[in-house]
Amino acid sequence: MLLDFEKPIAQLETKLDDMKHLADGSDESVKKAIDALEKKILDLKKETFENLTGWQRVQLSRHPDRPYTLDYIYEITTDFIELFGDRTVADDKAMVGGLGTIDGQTFMLIGQQKGRNTKQRQMRNFGMANPEGYRKALRLMKLAEKFNKPIVTFIDTPGAFPGLEAEERGQGEAIARNLKEMFKLKVPVICIVIGEGASGGALGIAIGDRVLMLENSWYSVISPENCSTILWRSWDFKEQAAELLKLTGKDMLSLKLIDGIIKEPLGGAHTDIKWMAQEVKKTILTTFKELSKLPADQLIDQRIDKFCSMGVVKE
Repeated sequence: MLLDFEKPIAQLETKLDDMKHLADGSDESVKKAIDALEKKILDLKKETFENLTGWQRVQLSRHPDRPYTLDYIYEITTDFIELFGDRTVADDKAMVGGLGTIDGQTFMLIGQQKGRNTKQRQMRNFGMANPEGYRKALRLMKLAEKFNKPIVTFIDTPGAFPGLEAEERGQGEAIARNLKEMFKLKVPVICIVIGEGASGGALGIAIGDRVLMLENSWYSVISPENCSTILWRSWDFKEQAAELLKLTGKDMLSLKLIDGIIKEPLGGAHTDIKWMAQEVKKTILTTFKELSKLPADQLIDQRIDKFCSMGVVKE
């Protein structure tokens, strides 16, 4: 899939492939032309991806080849065991979680999961969890606390499922309970926005000691399209809404709503999934090493202070 802002780069890459195919290996002038074109492509990529607009980052976060929660989990763990069910209603396929070992340390890994094809997307409900998904996530967090295992959550959802059945089963209550209980967890909690981080659906597993974002992810109370629909009664202003929402990692970091940004490979996480997974792994281990030095009561106090200070203006 080619995004609009990637088309100039793709055109140059096509031209480069043609030159390489037709080139005579002994022709020095052709070699120089190929080298010059390769440098031009690299410079254009750097200029393009270092200056993306908010809407362009939203588009990248939804790229169909972008790695999802289970992609990261299987890349960074050696023995992941998925756990199922909320012990009340059902097992929500939009929310996955289980125990896995990263460099000898066991973590409880939880996150929203999208699908690659139509059948998987239907099964995963497009990454939109029902109340039982949030209750499953909380059950796993409590299990991690019981056995003193750190928690890592991967956030990637367009929002909690807004269906009538979800509301009947207590969607709002399930998310609110997660917020309350996550503040009180006695183990380190690391939250990473890997794609879309929309509304309470994202926040329901995002109360942590450290909240991080991938470079081309977004995190906001509402999606640009829905914001445009509410303010302008049309989706046509989604690009303008994306800028006004300040939803990129840089915006969130400057507003002190997150703690850090994880760099992506040039072109986005989907261009080199293994490299991206290793960066996520290194960040998890480094952050856990820092948090593991703190006693449980200090972790809880700092977590509460961190979120209570958001939006507070001191004169």
